[in-house]
This record gives sequence, structure tokens and C-alpha cells, in this order.
Amino acid sequence: MIAVIQRVKQSRVTVNGAIVGQIGCGMLTLLGIAEPDTVNDVAFLTEKLVNLRIFEDESGKMNRSLLETHGEMLVVSQFTLLADCKKGRRPSFAAAARPEKAIPLYEQFVDRIRKTGIPVQTGQFGAMMDVTLINDGPVTLIVETG
Repeated sequence: MIAVIQRVKQSRVTVNGAIVGQIGCGMLTLLGIAEPDTVNDVAFLTEKLVNLRIFEDESGKMNRSLLETHGEMLVVSQFTLLADCKKGRRPSFAAAARPEKAIPLYEQFVDRIRKTGIPVQTGQFGAMMDVTLINDGPVTLIVETG
């Protein structure tokens, strides 16, 4: 699994002009699921993201987690994170999990985040989405499980 996370002041995802997910302060998570990923990857990534200290404390240092700040998370599926651009001019997405595997892992990830008490909004799996955000910092990180 690969996640590109951004600390945001707000973020929103729309499908066909309709808002399907929207958060205030927190974390936008663009989530890519690879063919070999398992529930163990879901568990690892969940714990990593909710506890990652990327939010500022009273001294202005990145020393607080999403759990500590009571922030929100917007999760957007993004298979293009698994693109291989080494050969040719067209990316290969062969490493990305097929929907029948990716959807259950995506749903388990969202469910595990919710069980931590963090409010979660999502995009729409497989849809063409418009994602907007106000990046806070900016802080953008890549977290991988493998």
C-alpha cells in the first residue's frame, strides 16, 4: 500500500459536481492498493497514519498526531500511485490491485480509521473525482507498507 498524505486546513472531493466527502483540519489521504497487499498492510498503515506526528504543538513543532489534534481524514482511492513510468511514455498500472481485491481493503482501511474515533469522509471508489484542498504547511508525505 502506498499513501500520499497531506496536512490540510480543509479538503473536499466531488463527483459530477456533487460533494461526496469534505473535511476541515486534518489529513487528506490518497490511497493506492497494490496486488500483494493484505489486511496486515491495512493494519500497519492505519496505525502509522493516525499516530504520525505531523501536526504542530504549541511550540510550532510537528509533535502531535491526528488522534491528538482530533482532526479529520478524507480518504481518496488512487490506483495511479502504483504507476510504473520507467519504460515507454504510457504508465503501467500492472502493480495496482484489481477492484475485486482493492475495494475490500480500501473499505477495511476506512473502517479501521473510523474505529480509532477519527471522523472519516471518502471519495467514490473508481469514479472520476475532483479533489480540492488547502494544504497546511505545506506538509506532504509518502508512506508505504512494503
